[in-house]
Amino acid sequence: MRTEILAKIKRIVIKIGSRVLTAENGGLDAGFLGSLALDIARLRARGCEVVVVSSGAIAAGICALGLQERPKTIPQKQATAAVGQSKLIQAYEEAFSHQNLKVAQVLLTNDDLVNRLRFLNARATLDALLAYGVVPVINENDTVAVEEIKFGDNDNLSALVTSLVEANLLIILSDIDGYYDADPRTNPDAQLVPLVRTITRSVEQAAAGSGSSVGTGGMITKISAAKRAGRYGVSTLIINGRKPEMLARALAGEEVGTLFLPAGESLNRRKHWIAYTLRPRGRIFVDTGALVALSRNGKSLLPSGVARVEGDFERGSCVRVCGLDEKEFARGIVDYSRQEVEKILGRKSSEIETILGYRYGDEVIHRDNLVIL
Repeated sequence: MRTEILAKIKRIVIKIGSRVLTAENGGLDAGFLGSLALDIARLRARGCEVVVVSSGAIAAGICALGLQERPKTIPQKQATAAVGQSKLIQAYEEAFSHQNLKVAQVLLTNDDLVNRLRFLNARATLDALLAYGVVPVINENDTVAVEEIKFGDNDNLSALVTSLVEANLLIILSDIDGYYDADPRTNPDAQLVPLVRTITRSVEQAAAGSGSSVGTGGMITKISAAKRAGRYGVSTLIINGRKPEMLARALAGEEVGTLFLPAGESLNRRKHWIAYTLRPRGRIFVDTGALVALSRNGKSLLPSGVARVEGDFERGSCVRVCGLDEKEFARGIVDYSRQEVEKILGRKSSEIETILGYRYGDEVIHRDNLVIL
C-alpha cells in the first residue's frame, strides 16, 4: 500500500519539529540539515516538489541569546524568534547550497490564511517559488504573532499548508518513531502502529500530549494535523527524524513510522479552508429537523431551522453549527449577522424581506459554504 501511495506523489510537505532540528548543545543540528538537503535533492531528481514547514526559530534564538529555558511571554517569544529567524534560514541556506538547492523563507500568521485574498496570494507565491525550483521554508511569523492569530503549533500549520499548496503527502518528522497505542515513555508494553486507516476517538485518546523545553507540540497535535490533512484527501506519515536515513527509507516504501490514511469523503480546498482555517465567531443552534437536513441530506440552513444564536458574528463570518444538545456538527459561513439571524430565526425564507426590509438570499448558510465535521 505504501509503495502505491508513494508512487503517485508529486508534491510533499515535510514538517520538522524543534526537537528534530536542535542539537545536544542547544543549537541547530547542521548534520541533520545536511542529511535533509540530500534527501530533498533526491526527491527533486525524481520530479517531486517539496515544501518544508520548519520550527526552530525560537529554539535558535534561545541558543543565540544564551537563555536557560523557553521564553514564556508573547513579547519574549517574539524577541527570541526575531533573533532566531535569521539563524534558522541561514542554516538552511548553507546546508541546501551543498546540493545546489535554493531556499526561500516564508513567514505566515493565521490571519494570512483566514483572509481569502491573502490566502490566494500566499498560494500564488508558493506556486511561483516551486516553479523556480526553490524549496520554500515556511514558519509561523512568531515575531508579530499574538494569541488571536497564532496557529498554535507548526503541526497545525503543516496541515493548512498541505491544503494551501495542494500537496499529495504530509510527512511529520518527530523525535519519536511514530504513533503508539499507548505512551511509550511511561508504558513499556506500548506498540508502534504502522498503519491507521481511521482516526477514531480511541486513537486520539492514546496520543497523550507532550512538550519539551524547545517545542510546543506533542503526538496529539500530530494526530490532529493528520486528521485535517485527511479531510483534504491526503495521507500523513509520522517518522523519527532523528534516526539516520529514516526519511529516505520511508520514501523508498519501507514500513517505518506510522502512515495515516485519509478517511471519509475529502473536502475541496474551499471547504477545507472553512472547516480548519477560519476561526468561528459564534454558534448557531438548529432544531432536530434542520440537523437531519444538513448532516444527511446535504441541504442549506434556512431560518426556519434556527433555534437560537450565540456570539457576535457578522455577515461572512464563520460560525459553529450545533444541535440542541450543543454538540458542534458543522461549520459554515453565514449570510446574515447575529442581529439579523435573531430577527428571522424560526421564520420562513419568504418572510426575510418583510422582517428585515432587504434579503441577501433564502439561506442563513448556503450548503456550498457549509462543512459537516
